[in-house]
This record gives sequence, C-alpha cells and structure tokens, in this order.
Amino acid sequence: MPRPFVAYLRVYEPLPAFGDERADRLRKLLEAGSLPRSAAGDRERELWLRSQLVTPPRLLPGERADGSRVATSPRDVLVVDPADVPTDPAGSVGPGPLICPLDLRVRSAAALGGFVTMAPSVLRTAALDEPPETVKTRVTSVMSESGGTVHVVSATWTVPLPWFVLVDPEQRQVVLAKRDDGERRVSWLVAMATARRRLARAYSIVKGTLGDAGPATVLADTGRWLETFHPHSAVELDYGGLVQLLDDEMVLADTSAADVHAIVDALEAGDSEEVATRYERLREFWDELADHERFG
Repeated sequence: MPRPFVAYLRVYEPLPAFGDERADRLRKLLEAGSLPRSAAGDRERELWLRSQLVTPPRLLPGERADGSRVATSPRDVLVVDPADVPTDPAGSVGPGPLICPLDLRVRSAAALGGFVTMAPSVLRTAALDEPPETVKTRVTSVMSESGGTVHVVSATWTVPLPWFVLVDPEQRQVVLAKRDDGERRVSWLVAMATARRRLARAYSIVKGTLGDAGPATVLADTGRWLETFHPHSAVELDYGGLVQLLDDEMVLADTSAADVHAIVDALEAGDSEEVATRYERLREFWDELADHERFG
C-alpha cells in the first residue's frame, strides 16, 4: 500500500522541554525503541484505521471507547540526533536526544474541530455518530490536555511554499530508494533559532510587498506555532509520501527551496521579473503533483 501522500513540518524538542513527568515517560519509551522517521506516515494511517475499524468506532485515534487516552506507544515518537542538525553560531540545538511526539490524537482533535465548525450540517450528520456539541466538548477536552500544542503539521498532495523559507536549499537530504521503499526521502533539518530568523525576515518582506494575506498569513501562523517550542529544538521539513509521486529525475531537478528564497530576495529588491520567473517554475512543478489528486 502506498504511503499517505502527505508532507510534514515537524519540531523535535530536547527532553527537558517536556517537563519532568512527561520527560520520564519519554525516556522509558525511548528505551523500548522509537519509530523510524520513514515509517511515520504508515503509523499514523494505522492508528486512524484502528480507531475506525474497532467496535464501537473511536471518535479519535489513540483512545478507548470511553474517550480516555491510550498509553503512548514507543512507535508514537520520532527521534533526531543533534549531530544530524545543521547549526550556526546563532542557532544551536540540544541536548539530545531530540524528540517529536506524533501527537496524533491532538492533531486529529484539531482537525475534527475544524470539520465540525466548517462542514455543512448534512455532512456532519453523515460523518458523526454524536451531536456536534458533544464532539466540540470532546475536542476542547483533548486539546486542553496538551495546551493545544502539536509537534507536527501536515499538508496533503503538496508542500505549502512558505515552509521553504525555513530551510537552506543546500542542506537538503535526499535518499533515492525505489518509489515504494519507505526509505525514499526528501527532507531538511534546521535549528529552531535559524528557522525563526529566516521566517521573520521573509514575513517582513512578504507583508511589506504583498500585504498580510496569502503567503504572509501562512508565515505568520507558522511563526506563532514555532514560538511555542524550546529555542534549542530542531525543525524538519519532510516531503513524506509525496516522494512516491516523483521520479528520480524530478527529485534531483526540484529547486523549490531555492526558488522560494529567490522570490523573497527578489521581492526585497523589487525585481518583479525574477519573482514571476521563479513562481512560474514552482507552479509548473507543484501543479504536476496536484494533478495526481485530481486525476490519479
């Protein structure tokens, strides 16, 4: 079965950032072994399918029939060694190990809350076994357990272009395994302080030239999210299952990160021609992937 066609932005925090009680639980999980980063998408799908196929179905993954949380599994955390994260004098990480909980129950609750709020009533009735107000109460309760903070945000079928401002185009990690091999990978790791600095510059330029809608909104939301984490964390941009849609030639020819950085520089310089050229290249590349969603 193909991996989910999902890209990820993840934050890996040092253990002390989680507080004594949760850090102790995480240490025990790490002793039992963590989830390989290449298997994260499959694990998330597994947990969601379990929640829907069990009798009675669960409203959210990772919970019992009464709505209480199931104890975290060792396979629900990802780990990064600080030595694998590019740093600079202004952006250090650690101490290690750096931990990214999948937070799937909380992420699912956030998505469910958006669905209940935005979906037409006929669709809510068809999809939910419980009244909307009951679901909203459950969502609020789950979100409050973690303070509403999740370590992972995701996007289906594409990578939001503003995410690329966080990374250095030259620090891309590529593994060209077979398309159906979970080790096939395109990703970046960056120190939190460096990511925040790049994002702040991009936001200032984009807002000043294009206004506070569109890309500026994504940058602002991403910035607020990153500010909730430990300053010595690491940030990962991962193409996830999207690499299954790209052949080796497309992977190696992908200049998305460089194009986004060039657009920010061109906006600052007032070079509209460069902005248009780079944006057209991005549009052509990512529209080809979007066609898989529409026609695949």
